Amino acid sequence: MRFTCKRMDAFSASPICIFDPADCIELGVKDNERVRLVAERGEITVIAQSSEHFVERGIVLLPDKVVKRLGVKDGDPVDAYFSPAPESVRAIRKKMDNEKLEGAEIDAIVKDIYAGRLSHIEISSWLTSLYINGMDLDEIAEFTKAMVNTGDRVPFDKGPIFDFHSIGGVPGNKITPIVVSIVAAAGLLIPKTSSRAISSACGTSDFVETFCDINVSADRLKEIGESVGGAFVWGGSMNLAPVDDIVIRIEHPLGINPRPQMLASILSKKLAINANYLLVDIPTGAGTKVPTIDVARSYARDFMDLGEKIGMHIECAITYADQPVGSAIGPNLEARECIRILEGEQHPASVIEKACECAGILLEMGGFQNGVEKAHEILKSGKAHKKFMEIVVAQGGRADLKSSDLEPGKYSADILSTKSGYVHSIKNKDLVSIAKACGAPTDKGAGMLLLKKKGQRVEVGDVLFTLYADNEAKLQRAKDMAERYSPVVIEGMLIKRVAAPQVR
Repeated sequence: MRFTCKRMDAFSASPICIFDPADCIELGVKDNERVRLVAERGEITVIAQSSEHFVERGIVLLPDKVVKRLGVKDGDPVDAYFSPAPESVRAIRKKMDNEKLEGAEIDAIVKDIYAGRLSHIEISSWLTSLYINGMDLDEIAEFTKAMVNTGDRVPFDKGPIFDFHSIGGVPGNKITPIVVSIVAAAGLLIPKTSSRAISSACGTSDFVETFCDINVSADRLKEIGESVGGAFVWGGSMNLAPVDDIVIRIEHPLGINPRPQMLASILSKKLAINANYLLVDIPTGAGTKVPTIDVARSYARDFMDLGEKIGMHIECAITYADQPVGSAIGPNLEARECIRILEGEQHPASVIEKACECAGILLEMGGFQNGVEKAHEILKSGKAHKKFMEIVVAQGGRADLKSSDLEPGKYSADILSTKSGYVHSIKNKDLVSIAKACGAPTDKGAGMLLLKKKGQRVEVGDVLFTLYADNEAKLQRAKDMAERYSPVVIEGMLIKRVAAPQVR
């Protein structure tokens, strides 16, 4: 049947269309069944809905994402056809029964996710089955390749290609621009694509966009990488493994990140830029995605084994993550701390040490001797800062950029210690929640500066951390949360007094 398109100003989590009930009967579809829409410039499979009040006969209402995918505007014609459930639904049920999938079955699931032929409920079922039953390495390798095949690849003329990725989970992990600048300054090609925050207070792309453009095409990434040797751009601005972005939006409200999905997600983006050498940072500690060394080693083995299957040399760095990296959490604050170190500042030492350790491993993968020592040398000499500025300018940033240009939010509040003692532990998840309450990462000035870390002496009235926000309401909300959560745990040296009963 042919219909006339009409855009509806409404958000829908999954791709839908709305018909008059009489049109649904004529089409032979019921609510929540699939319909394939075909226009002159595109097609998509969506979920049909009906309404007696919002749409007239012969009209199909479409949300923005469907309009964009079809390439239509109000008044354009579109043909609609009943679409049965795809065969990939059987493969999803097979994985729900904890059976191994063939490569063709995995490829069909990924293609149907990309084409919109699977509903969000079916994709959620797929993710839940992966969370509960997992995948073996052969399946994950096939999953990775299938995701790459749905998008673009960046064919660099130069090589080899080096890459770096942190699986996240620790706040303040602002080392990526430092690592990229050191490695590129040494003459290696490292066109880094990064992500935005999903559940954290600030992803790499969230703070990098405060000083340069991160939205580039695949062709532009190739130009930048080959001209200056490095890049730090947002992977979501390109069509690299686009199924991954669809899945992330669905898994976020579920609060799960299945291990096979995470592994395939990371490696598909790296495979899409044809990386030859990859270093994976695995932050490990209480309150992170990877709580123990044993779990971290297991992840490392999976990454390295998968690398062999997809033709990529992968090494892993298991890093300390019981507390934030450095002091700053939040876009402007993290950008300022990152750039200060490139400018020559010697603190925070934890940021410098982690960045140089990771850069050093990459340098040794590229043939350098004593990589960590070489990384420190490049950083101290100013060569890393010079390379950083070349990348910033290539990505549309200012040639006179300084760390002092990045200012925190207008409103601030100090959170004080109510007792004396030593910082016993820091609750990473609570710090993230508080920084997000300040407005991070959307509000670029929002976040916090952590002034006391594990092992440090604290007196009553000392400032533990300072909150920053772009408006008073968010600051007050974050302040209330900070006082309720008490994320910096202070203890004395005395754990418990034990005494024998007095003899009378």
